[in-house]
Amino acid sequence: MTKRKNMGNDMLGQIQQLQAQLQQAQTDLAEESIEASAGGGAVKVKMSGTQECLAIEISADLVQDGDLAMLQDLVMLAVNQAIRDSQLLAARRLSPLSSGMSVPGIER
Repeated sequence: MTKRKNMGNDMLGQIQQLQAQLQQAQTDLAEESIEASAGGGAVKVKMSGTQECLAIEISADLVQDGDLAMLQDLVMLAVNQAIRDSQLLAARRLSPLSSGMSVPGIER
């Protein structure tokens, strides 16, 4: 019984440690950002590691051209790329946390 209790305490300790590491990683991700662009830099999107759009910058030249459809397409492309890049950033930061968790009786 004592051995099982120790295993339970060890697992609880691992879970609590993982929870603290996950919270820290999420805080860190909120403070990190990526930038994606489209149209040779005519549209730039800055996004946090938690997929929050922080800024959109549109070249004045692009606006003066008056091609609304192209502007919309470039904004969409830049936003989608920023989302993908932000998701990759999050995956890189969070994946080490999931690989460190071992559960008794479950093979990794």
